Amino acid sequence: MSRISTSLDTLAVDQSLHDGETLVSEGGIIAVGFFSPGNSTRRYLGVWFTNVSPITVVWVANRNKPLENTKGVLKLNGKGTLELLNDRNITIWSSNISTKAVNNPVAHPLDSGNFVVRNEEETKGSVLWQSFDYPGDTLVPGMKIGWNLETGLERYLSSWRSDDDPAEGEYAQKLDLRGYPQSIKFKGHDIKSRSGSWNGLALVGRPAPVPETLQKFVMNEKEVYYEFDILVSALFSVYKLIPSGTGESWYWTTQMRTLQVATTGEVDQCENYAFCGANSICSSDGNWATCECLRGYVPKSTDQWNMAVWVDGCIPRNKSSCENSNTDGFLRYTHLKLPDTSSSWFNTTMNLDECRKSCLKNCTCAAYANLDIRDGGTGCLLWFNTLTDTRKFSEWGQDLYIRVPASELDDVGHGNLKKKTVEIAVGVIIFGLVTCACIFITKNPVLANATEDFSTKNKLGEGGFGPVYKGKLPDGQELAVKRLSKKSGQGLEEFKNEVALIAKLQHHQTKKKLIDWCKRFNVIIGIARGLLYLHQDSSGYMSPEYVARGHFSVKSDVFSYGVIILEILSGKKNREFSNPKHYNNLLGHAWTLWTEDRALELLDEVLGEQFMPTEVIRCIHVGLLCVQQRPEDRPNMLLVVLMLNGDKLLPKPKVPGFYTEIDVTSEANSSPTNQNLGSINELSITVLDAR
Repeated sequence: MSRISTSLDTLAVDQSLHDGETLVSEGGIIAVGFFSPGNSTRRYLGVWFTNVSPITVVWVANRNKPLENTKGVLKLNGKGTLELLNDRNITIWSSNISTKAVNNPVAHPLDSGNFVVRNEEETKGSVLWQSFDYPGDTLVPGMKIGWNLETGLERYLSSWRSDDDPAEGEYAQKLDLRGYPQSIKFKGHDIKSRSGSWNGLALVGRPAPVPETLQKFVMNEKEVYYEFDILVSALFSVYKLIPSGTGESWYWTTQMRTLQVATTGEVDQCENYAFCGANSICSSDGNWATCECLRGYVPKSTDQWNMAVWVDGCIPRNKSSCENSNTDGFLRYTHLKLPDTSSSWFNTTMNLDECRKSCLKNCTCAAYANLDIRDGGTGCLLWFNTLTDTRKFSEWGQDLYIRVPASELDDVGHGNLKKKTVEIAVGVIIFGLVTCACIFITKNPVLANATEDFSTKNKLGEGGFGPVYKGKLPDGQELAVKRLSKKSGQGLEEFKNEVALIAKLQHHQTKKKLIDWCKRFNVIIGIARGLLYLHQDSSGYMSPEYVARGHFSVKSDVFSYGVIILEILSGKKNREFSNPKHYNNLLGHAWTLWTEDRALELLDEVLGEQFMPTEVIRCIHVGLLCVQQRPEDRPNMLLVVLMLNGDKLLPKPKVPGFYTEIDVTSEANSSPTNQNLGSINELSITVLDAR
């Protein structure tokens, strides 16, 4: 008969851990025991951080085989195997049997979050089995994501099915070994997003340095993996792949035991894999994405491209042939997330010039870049035929050299495009459009002075035509300057047409008073009923990119509708809202007022007191429900209509998505010098053939 464990931190052979008992790590940081997730009554054996609110589970043993009651028992046998038994003494989960020599094994949790089995008399570094080899939905410091090439063991993250069910869900974060290894998030067998390959300092899709963090990538004959460590002992951080497929980073300190969200992972459309199709670049201002063809490429479907349906991507304007490819050149792009490397070739010893020559010799080579960007750059990475999933960053990022025919280059000898741009200024006051439009073409000193020589700090965004800058004329009038870049796939005539369209827009602040509360409420109701019709009664409203790739959903419409409600109520735009007391956008401002019971302060002051407070409160409440972070928390449009009409009780809203602007404090702390925290890149494999 087994005896009950009385040890605080270890489980010995023939000892038992019953439901209600826990094993605690030496430093009291980690616990192993039984728990029920969310609202579930089922029981699971898990590992979690102690004294952290809410409970943070980092690993689950029987995630796919729950216990139906509280009579589960964990045992360790003489072979070093952990066994989880149910009330009928049936093993529902066990650890892999170790091939190493076993001598008096013990099991215990470590402060790192790792649950290990080791020989009692050996050092703690020698383990027979460890939970770190079988990750769940959580990556903690010191845990590897990647492959053991000798045993074939793959370590990857997989989301829970729901907050109440830790069974393997739809999403997985893996290190893909095709071509040059890269981190990819899958939904089933489809790629959802791509953190990309390692460039010596970071993953190319996550280029900004993370303070107090040491990122590491190792590739040699035995293993290929990515991991991170925390440089401050009092700081704890985890990365979770939540059921909706979003990656979230959480942190806390020994003094502050409440979880804080460091990042919510994907925050814009450019993070959706191949959002702009092939041979294009995606740019985003945080809310909206735009696509442009690479130099030398044109939209595959011009009609679709002009309607902002970019999924078909771009094709070469003048396809090079192997006969004339020796006259091709290269155009340098900066601050990029490098394209998908699954069909790439790489070499660790080449320099950049050797890399260029190697690409030029192969007529199917489409681009090249340094493999490692440290110390001026080393190594060679080549792409063939198609370039997929490339995006532009405002800073960080990497240089990429795109192959183009000689006809596309202004300076073949240097392989770089001379800067030639057309600047068009539209008389636009930044927070309220005026009626006139003025066109200035090429090298206008007034525009250069107004925008501080097109300073990046004045950049508002970037579209298919080129970047947009804010500026101020000598008389104080504010304006927006669109700078038509020659690398744009659009022409001057199309640009002038857009200017003419902008000039016709009139949004006078004085006319706001004409839209009283009754009109605003009717607009809110009307839009809701229109969306309800589209979602339930119409079969033809879905956009091609949604039908083809599922990039959008009705819950995306609901989120947008919630933003519109709050904009109609406040008379302010979410993207232009600012408040001297905080860095929140309109959504964050509305949420703050709501949590402080000051929701009516959101209402547009021009309405005075001519409104019904209960209707306003209800509209704000519905708006906040619509903009909740998780799509599954948002109501459908039928519920929205019922709630607005007062026919439905309203649940308590949760924190909105995208509710805060960039934190200037954290930005200031993220200096370029922090990039030196990257570890040595132990690359040793050279692949000789393109795959």
